[in-house]
Parts: sequence; C-alpha cells; structure tokens
Amino acid sequence: MADLDALRTRWTRALEGARGPGGGPDPVPYADNLLARWQEPQRHYHTLTHLTAVLDHVDVLEKHADDPDVVRLAAWFHDAVYLPDRSENEERSARLAERALAEAGVPEAKAAEVARLVRLTVTHDPAEDDRDGQVLCDADLAILAAPPSAYAVYTAAVREEYHFVPSDAFRTGRAAILGQLLDLPRLFRTAHGRAEWEATARYNLAAELEMLSTAADPAS
Repeated sequence: MADLDALRTRWTRALEGARGPGGGPDPVPYADNLLARWQEPQRHYHTLTHLTAVLDHVDVLEKHADDPDVVRLAAWFHDAVYLPDRSENEERSARLAERALAEAGVPEAKAAEVARLVRLTVTHDPAEDDRDGQVLCDADLAILAAPPSAYAVYTAAVREEYHFVPSDAFRTGRAAILGQLLDLPRLFRTAHGRAEWEATARYNLAAELEMLSTAADPAS
C-alpha cells in the first residue's frame, strides 16, 4: 500500500523546487488530483507502486540530471492519463502537465520542459546530451532490471491491463516490443543504469521472449 502522505510530501518538495517556496497555490490539491488518477481501476501496473518506484529511481539517478525536480514532476505526470486501449496517453499527460503546472505557479519554461520529458516516454530515446531525459527514461525502464520474481509480477500486471486483447495477439505484440528493446544498442543511458541495470534487464527480456515463444508453440 502506497504511503499517500509521503507521496504528497514528495510532490510538494518537487513542485516547490521547480517554482520556489511560496511561489503559487497550495500544492496539496494538485497532489491529490494526481494521486486519484494513479489509483484508477483500469490500472494494474501503472499504479502508485510504479509512480513510487520511478520517483525512487530518479532519486538514485539524481546526480545525472540537470534539474532533478523537473524530472520528478515529469515522473508524476508521465502516466497521469492512462487508458490501456488508447494510444495518446503520453500526449494527454503532457498537456495535463502544461495546464496544471502553469496554474500551480511553475515558470513557463520549466512547465514546458516537464511536458517535453513526458512526451519522451513514448520512445524512451533521449538525445546524448539530454541528461534529464536520460534520467526519466532510465527510471521508467528500471523495472526491466527487477529480480525475476518482481519482473514476473510486472509482466502479469501488464497482461491484466491488456485483458481485452486476445492471448495470441497479446503474445505477438509483446514479443515485438521485447525484440525491439533487445535490438537497442543499450537500454539505459545513464552511467548508473548501464552499470547496474543493463545486464539484468536484458536477461529478463530474453527470458520473457523465450517464454512467449514457447507459449505460442506448445509443441516445441
């Protein structure tokens, strides 16, 4: 169970870090709106547990970021709008960030940067000099390097979110995503991610791909 008070505190610190103390309205209503979004019933993986994990990983990677508080705000918004059967979740989340952060007193340039980072999670392909983008993308993908038992919980939760997709179609689509990830020269862009997460993530992805292949061809 997520600690909602702790999350509200983390939101307030990030918001005040981006706008300055006393630089706008009470942060708590904005936190509560986001917390309600992250608890919607269609979510099984993209939940408060995922949000907390991404924030924790941003903390680990903080030294690699140019503006850690902007990255933290992007973590809060990156799946704030999430409907598994829709393809424009990141864009809608980015637009929500632009509106909410402007109202909350965040300077326009920083609000725009948060929205840019949210949109970057469509591809997880930050530029070589995009330190904030690298931190957010690595934090979001860090689940791929989880211990096998936690990785299994993650894959089961993803499947539950896509319960409306027939099994064969899901296996085909998921296998394509895994193959694309494995074909990347590197999954993680920060030095920490490459050193600590890359090998385990590739092991997990390859194992899941093999499991999907076996399920698709039981006679093999």
